[in-house]
Amino acid sequence: MATEKSKDSYIRDKLDQARKAKAASGGYAGYGSPAFGQQSVNGELVENPSEQEIIELIRRHHKSGKSLPQIAAWLNQQGYQTKRGSQWQPVSVKRVLDRLYGKMQRISGMDED
Repeated sequence: MATEKSKDSYIRDKLDQARKAKAASGGYAGYGSPAFGQQSVNGELVENPSEQEIIELIRRHHKSGKSLPQIAAWLNQQGYQTKRGSQWQPVSVKRVLDRLYGKMQRISGMDED
């Protein structure tokens, strides 16, 4: 029993070390699904062009003053789906915007304009 636990612990530690090393080198560690707008190709995160188009639509609607529920309703009316094929919810739209604006600020120091 103790040997099984130590073996499990050893495997868990090795996997954790490998994920951290992959992430440190700029690669995708494959832990969880990529964020909306990204996909994993050969172990690397790359932009998903069709999802990037939806992100741009979300950004434009947000900039025009539409609320999160309004944006989600519009996306659903137009037939757009989330990465997992679900309907859009206000919180899903918020997560996309949070990632988008956070990324913009981290990379270029830009504000939301």
